[in-house]
Amino acid sequence: MKKSTSPLYKGLTAIVIVLSLLSTAAYAQDGPALPAGLSGSQSEKEAPPALPSGLGSGTGDSNDAPTLPSGLESSAPAVSEKSDTPPDAEPWMDITGFLEVRGGYRLQNDKYQKDTSIGESRLQLEMEKLWSGFSFNVTTDLYYDWVDQNHSVDLERGEGFLDLREANAAYSFDFVDIKVGRQILTWGTGDLVFINDLFPKDWQSFLLGRNTEYLKAPSDAVKASFFMDIADIDVVYTPRFDSDRHITGERLSYWNGSRIAGNDDIIRTDKPDDWFDDDEWAIRASKNVSGYELAAYGYWGYWKSPAGFDMATSKYTFPKLNVYGASVRGQVGKGIGNIEIGYYDSLDDTAGDDPLTNNSQMQYLVGYEQDLPKIASDFTVGLQYYVEQMLDYGAYKRTLPTGSKAADEYRHLLTLRLTKLYWNQNLTCSLFTFYSPSDEDGYLRPNIHYKVNDNLAVEAGGNVFWGDEPHTFFGQFEDNTSLYSAIRYSF
Repeated sequence: MKKSTSPLYKGLTAIVIVLSLLSTAAYAQDGPALPAGLSGSQSEKEAPPALPSGLGSGTGDSNDAPTLPSGLESSAPAVSEKSDTPPDAEPWMDITGFLEVRGGYRLQNDKYQKDTSIGESRLQLEMEKLWSGFSFNVTTDLYYDWVDQNHSVDLERGEGFLDLREANAAYSFDFVDIKVGRQILTWGTGDLVFINDLFPKDWQSFLLGRNTEYLKAPSDAVKASFFMDIADIDVVYTPRFDSDRHITGERLSYWNGSRIAGNDDIIRTDKPDDWFDDDEWAIRASKNVSGYELAAYGYWGYWKSPAGFDMATSKYTFPKLNVYGASVRGQVGKGIGNIEIGYYDSLDDTAGDDPLTNNSQMQYLVGYEQDLPKIASDFTVGLQYYVEQMLDYGAYKRTLPTGSKAADEYRHLLTLRLTKLYWNQNLTCSLFTFYSPSDEDGYLRPNIHYKVNDNLAVEAGGNVFWGDEPHTFFGQFEDNTSLYSAIRYSF
């Protein structure tokens, strides 16, 4: 039956209702609201990396060495009397960055991929210029990976010798911040588990062994942040759809529906790419209430990774998708807890009876993180429980061919993060574990990061997959199990 009200109208109505509730709760408090920033919003953290649906945002596995404040790198030479440059003149543009060498090796025999998973040299240059209230930012990576035979530049897929991470201009008014251009975007409360964060991810970088900062792929967008008494509103408009940098088979083997495949069966996609027609909207409204951050989210766009298949063209597709969600995050006992939910409305399969298009879903997440000084100093534990529910499950089962095994209606996922700091916090040892009791598979991400000094750091880690069945999410990547190491010099 055709709906009488558009999804966009429903989404905007839902957000207005949530804002009204937030406003009522805020004005009901006897004391003044906490200053901005005391809620510990997840969006203020450095974006880490996950995996397709169900794996999502959080902290990274390593800590980069801090750069020296501007002006402390070297002593400024004395200025002669004939010079027109004042002694305290700022440089035309601040430039920071790092030089990194990273290598990885597969522990399993994969007939579709090389034994070496990654072997790259990378130079990142980050440039910032402040001028008349404007901020101009450019972050560019120049790199060469000898494992990859394709070196032609593709900024959308992050391929070639150049990856433009950021190129934007920002300006702040009295109650609104505007940023226009290529930028890294993130929000939500999960740690490497994304529900309402529908900004592009780079799953190939995540699974190959690059630093977790590269899980976040850039967006070509306009972001406006409004700061008001009723709530803080973030609006992101992407004029052309930015998909995930998803698994294609070129560097990582995967389940193609009937068998494990790799570079013998490269995934081809039909991606929406018309400017201002195939666009995306994302909205977040957040409010601090008694030390807890409440947020409501809306997204109108497409599934970020391929979620459909066109039999006529034999290409994977990105069906239309609307997402509505909410979250709460704040102190619980001696730690920080969070709850997040999201409704995924798959517009190209509203009845759930199209076997070639993802069904609508409900996604739920509960998380908790706490320092445990009684067990060990500088020791932190984080736990999460995630559930993905397929809607219209009965219609989905009726579309299956006779004898086919149906997917589970509910997919359960548990995560555990252990972090221990040693040697004046210069050595970080961490382990992030994904385990799905419903799929009976899992994924381990051990990592050791040592900061030699303020500029030099070394790192070693791994991507370890296991599963009883090759068609489950983690099980399909079992042959991609690998170890990696890296050395980085920051400046």
